[in-house]
Amino acid sequence: MSLSPGAPRVPMPRVLPPTVLSVNVGRAGAVARTDAPSGLTGIDKRPVGGPVAVAAPGPRGTGGSGLAGDTVADLRFHGGDDQAVYAYAREDLDRWEPALGRSLANGVFGENLTTVGVDLAEVRIGERWRVGRDLVLEASLPRIPCRTFADWLREEGWVRRFTAEARSGTYFRVIAPGEVRAGDGIEVVHRPDHEVSTGFLFRALTTAPELRPRVVAAGDALPAKELAKARAWAAAAPA
Repeated sequence: MSLSPGAPRVPMPRVLPPTVLSVNVGRAGAVARTDAPSGLTGIDKRPVGGPVAVAAPGPRGTGGSGLAGDTVADLRFHGGDDQAVYAYAREDLDRWEPALGRSLANGVFGENLTTVGVDLAEVRIGERWRVGRDLVLEASLPRIPCRTFADWLREEGWVRRFTAEARSGTYFRVIAPGEVRAGDGIEVVHRPDHEVSTGFLFRALTTAPELRPRVVAAGDALPAKELAKARAWAAAAPA
């Protein structure tokens, strides 16, 4: 049925291709509460202009962020090769805004890349992205919320609320180094045929333990610690 001449036209939503909306880095700063013995956190990420170099930072405990100029304050639990780059979707920030009753700037969840046009909960472990010209990233883990994250946002019950939503964003390892800048396109160059997305793995690790025996399908794309857990879960599953 066509609209009458005087009827208002409803604009169609604009569908953007997968793109890096902003690149965000942060310096360590003191906060009232954090799990880090130093009392510092690098969660305060801010968008930067121009290209940022990205490379594998080294193993957990010694390597920090994969982005030049970005700080990881607590190397015990954050950073390293399997958590070199953290991405969160602008669409998910937009979903949280009415629930929290405030605007959420790019980088406020501590993400290095704020993306648009891609559902990060459906990114599979081992999925590879080419970002810009040279950078290749591989999805490795979901983000598990911590007390530092909750205190940074100053939201009561934030860990529980974030966990219940199960849209955690995605950590990536660096397969090929390169530069990233706002506006870079995201191209999926490899998508595994298993079912273990970062959303699936997040639920398996938190609210849906019945999924755990199936995590092993992601195989060697899982970090070593998670692969060992997955194999143990699969071995313990009823025949």
